[in-house]
Amino acid sequence: MTIEILSEFAVADTTVRYRRNTSDGRVSVELIPTALLDKVVVHREGLRPSNPVAFDHAPATWNPGAYVLDPLAHVKIAGDEYTGGFGQGRTMRSSPSNNQFMYEKQDVIVEARRTTVVTRLFSDSGHVIEHNLAWYAGDRAVEVWTAFINGGNRPVTLEMLTSFSLGGITPFDAADAPEKLLIHRFRSGWSAEGRLDTQSIEQLHLEPSWIGHGVFSERFGQVGSMPVRGWFPFIAAEDKAAGVVWGAQLAWAGSWQMEAYRRDDFLAISGGLADREFGHWFKTLTPGERLTTPPAALATVNGSLDDLCDRLTRVQHRAADRQPAPEHDLPIVFNEWCTTWGDPTHERLSRIASKLQGSKTRYLVIDAGWYKNETGDWGSSHGDWIPSKELFPDGLKATADMIRAAGFVPGLWFEMENCGSGSEGYRLVDLHLKRDGVPITVGGRRFWDLENHRAIERLSERVIDLLESCGFGYLKVDYNETLGIGTDGAESQGEGLRRHIEGVHRFFKLIRRRLPDLVIENCSSGGHRLEPSMIGLTAMSSFSDAHEVVEIPIVAANLHRLMLPRQSQIWAVLHHADTDRRLIYSLAATFLGRMCLSGDVDDLDERQWGIVHAAEDLYARASATIKYGASRRTGETSASWRHPRGWQAVTRVADDGRQALVVLHAFANAPAQVSVTLPEGAWKIVGQLGTGDLASVAGNALIAPVDGDFSGRAVLLASTASDTAP
Repeated sequence: MTIEILSEFAVADTTVRYRRNTSDGRVSVELIPTALLDKVVVHREGLRPSNPVAFDHAPATWNPGAYVLDPLAHVKIAGDEYTGGFGQGRTMRSSPSNNQFMYEKQDVIVEARRTTVVTRLFSDSGHVIEHNLAWYAGDRAVEVWTAFINGGNRPVTLEMLTSFSLGGITPFDAADAPEKLLIHRFRSGWSAEGRLDTQSIEQLHLEPSWIGHGVFSERFGQVGSMPVRGWFPFIAAEDKAAGVVWGAQLAWAGSWQMEAYRRDDFLAISGGLADREFGHWFKTLTPGERLTTPPAALATVNGSLDDLCDRLTRVQHRAADRQPAPEHDLPIVFNEWCTTWGDPTHERLSRIASKLQGSKTRYLVIDAGWYKNETGDWGSSHGDWIPSKELFPDGLKATADMIRAAGFVPGLWFEMENCGSGSEGYRLVDLHLKRDGVPITVGGRRFWDLENHRAIERLSERVIDLLESCGFGYLKVDYNETLGIGTDGAESQGEGLRRHIEGVHRFFKLIRRRLPDLVIENCSSGGHRLEPSMIGLTAMSSFSDAHEVVEIPIVAANLHRLMLPRQSQIWAVLHHADTDRRLIYSLAATFLGRMCLSGDVDDLDERQWGIVHAAEDLYARASATIKYGASRRTGETSASWRHPRGWQAVTRVADDGRQALVVLHAFANAPAQVSVTLPEGAWKIVGQLGTGDLASVAGNALIAPVDGDFSGRAVLLASTASDTAP
């Protein structure tokens, strides 16, 4: 096996290295921290010399290779031989289909601040794989996606095509790196998003066999239209001896999968659309037809998992920066869901608007229930989107106008992609997605077919026209069930789902074209759509359906590793019966993202409103750091989120280094005082929200008294270096 370096590219402090096996034309891509290039070791070529016991009595000619190059894209073509080594049912990677493709050429395209490397592979059948790797000037992560082109003269059916595959992990060990490699993932559940799951390669049973035979794969993901259901579309591998982490985050709102794969010395991680085995997906391409996969962000770092996540999430700023102008200073939201619980009225909204005057709240959002029909059941009557005359006797526009006149941007909730069993739309079965010829019905819902022009016209009229005619400036899009394995209408149910998700993206873009100044919130039973494609189409996302529970700050802190806090909307549900400690516990959690108020605010007394206003004032001063900064989490917490013990602190430092925000929460059995290490430099406190004794700075630490169990505090600090800055 003769391997050469095909090309190298510098992306900030990372070297992107393409390697080629000159004997079979296979090409791989690797990411290496540039500062550690001299630490890359020459890898062993065979297993026998370093494993003498295993081969003592084997034929002398047995010396299996220690590794093969991992293809930069994996494909499985129907009709080809399947993956050997007992792989069927566990993986479709490394199938013989990959062996057809050889290197043809590599093009580098430079456009403005963006560079794209296109590596083209071809097969004797005429098929082409294009591997795309792109970055913008200043990025410390790259975006990768794959295209397959049928260049033959007959249809070809794909059963798998990866968006990315990153092999060669780890280049810092000459053999199989025992007890050095970790896999990081993030689990998710309803109202319990973002639990870090870290396991060693040994715990995942991914050690290679003694002779390199047998496939070892940890394949995970989700099937359906709720992409963050069970897992986030994220994977990272860490060489803890070298101090290097590699990772990827996929941007896709449908069925997806990730894999950690091992057959030889090197670990590989890959991901993309869920394949035929995992996601019921296959697709037939006619001659000349192209399939492009969803993109993934990839990065490596000589540092920690937090450092890696910071690189991956920062690329999301480009989409966030394109959102409407009102979003640029992170305005505060009031959503009346936890106030009326599905029974909004013009009268109650008028009282709320009156009470909110003088605050820094900008958006006032009407949540579910405004369309209730004669059944009175908001949960099953969505889909027709006819405002209730009982709730809004003068019409919905009159309420939106009232909210505008009070100084706020009016917002409205829709669950527009499906319809409830109590609606007229539920009976329009010709416009619904089907499986096995019958409408997909789940949780009392049926789903609009977003490839059907009549369904799109109906939604455009009932949703976009209503928003425009009433003058709403904010749209909350909820989505409370999953489509499952897929739909009819394509060669596979998984392909039907893929096409539908593309239709979802198109409809969101249609809303944006029609209403360019509309602020859109992405919600799916809270956090079930917290992935980059949906986050990028919207201004902010509901972080969770955790409304009033004590684990809110835990979930909110988790999400700093997976999305930008500037787009993570966090509930603070306030009640007259709340103690000052409880009010501040809730309000302090919103400093971990976007402040969203709810609850019985029209019943709060003057002293309680003073606390809310103080929180809003401090939030406004901290908003630049929430928007552009880097977060690190410390503390001592228990495994249980529902019954948390201990404490946590999130320190977020502004990109310019001039400001820092520390958000502290104490849970059960909390200590009387905690110390939070501050970044290097000298700091002074310029504002804080809390009860009890004030926090103070001692050396490079923030000393924070804890005002009992389940208390919170937000502390804003300024670098004293800024006092003398020109």
